Amino acid sequence: MKTILSFFLLLLTQTQQSLTYTPLSDHSLKHLIPPSIDPTTSPTHPDPDFDPVTGALLSPILIPRVPGTPNHARVQEHFTSFIRTHLDPSWTVEWHNTTSTTPTTGARQVPFQNLILRRDPPWIRERGAEGEGEVARLTLAAHYDSLYLPEGFVGAVDSAVPCALLLFVAQAVDRALTRRWESMSMGGVGEGSLEEEKGVQILLLDGEEAWERWSDEDSLYGSRALAEAWEKTRYEVGSSFATPLEAISLFVLLDLLGGPEPNIPSYFPTTHWAYQNLAQIEERFRKLGVLETKPRKPFLAEREKEAVQFFRGYVQDDHVPFMQRGVHVLHIIPTPFPPVWHTMDDDGAHLDVPTIRDWARIMTAFVAEWMDLEGYLPAVEAGKPESRYHEKEEL
Repeated sequence: MKTILSFFLLLLTQTQQSLTYTPLSDHSLKHLIPPSIDPTTSPTHPDPDFDPVTGALLSPILIPRVPGTPNHARVQEHFTSFIRTHLDPSWTVEWHNTTSTTPTTGARQVPFQNLILRRDPPWIRERGAEGEGEVARLTLAAHYDSLYLPEGFVGAVDSAVPCALLLFVAQAVDRALTRRWESMSMGGVGEGSLEEEKGVQILLLDGEEAWERWSDEDSLYGSRALAEAWEKTRYEVGSSFATPLEAISLFVLLDLLGGPEPNIPSYFPTTHWAYQNLAQIEERFRKLGVLETKPRKPFLAEREKEAVQFFRGYVQDDHVPFMQRGVHVLHIIPTPFPPVWHTMDDDGAHLDVPTIRDWARIMTAFVAEWMDLEGYLPAVEAGKPESRYHEKEEL
């Protein structure tokens, strides 16, 4: 009886979650993100966002960034500068700061700093602390630190590219969120409509890498501290959610992305429905001829996976402290790992930029569908090219 009851509760949860997810039209998918370059006409033109040498989003992250070092601080400044310059001021920015010893540094306390970037509906923000517990937040995450050893390790797929992708996605949906919420407010829809109390938050997590050898104590320094802190943080009495952990509608973790021919399994039956939505986006993009890559099989090839095909094991990563506390996780990490993983070849020279651009399209579409942005995305006027998302426009 317990097994049957659990099955129906899971089915109900998945159905409720699926009802909040609105697919984009073919027109929106075709014009969601203007291609960074046209490979057929300018094959040598560098990508303005993701070029490993000159890309505005990615290249500043492609340096060794061990926590507590000057390079680590430079990457943090890149994040905050991007936020100040290219995102709507309504995004809230918060640093979650902790320290810890490591097996390598002995008694010295190493600083770990998680960056939390969040955008909620305006009527929620106006309520201040009273409104924080009313929003179900789609949460996108990646870690930005790099290995302590070998010295000089860059960590391009691990995880500079995922961080750059999250910045891109935030920027790509920014104006559409503004348009949607302004339209809702003008139409009298907003506060009190439970279906509309949803926001987006991005976690750039610190200290994922082990300093000596992976263990429960020597890894996930930032995510362990943040999950513990959020478990203890209580929202106002009577809020829809008791803690920031409960307010996470889905935790989407990106890791080891940027290499060619990635194979992304569906790891968890409880979020297979979300994986299926993501896989459907990829399939639709490919049928429309939007994606640049032509892999032997789709990036997300387990759309038809059956419940009996799931195994109890999973990849250790930043999602674990959240998952252990009941958060639903969609883990976007390839299996097998890229061949450059934890080697000195994990650098900009070994990235596949068309694959990165395709991930940018897929993840932007996923967020746009989750946030019901159909009809609010930038329109394509006949004969007039769309402006680049990385160039902020006045509304």
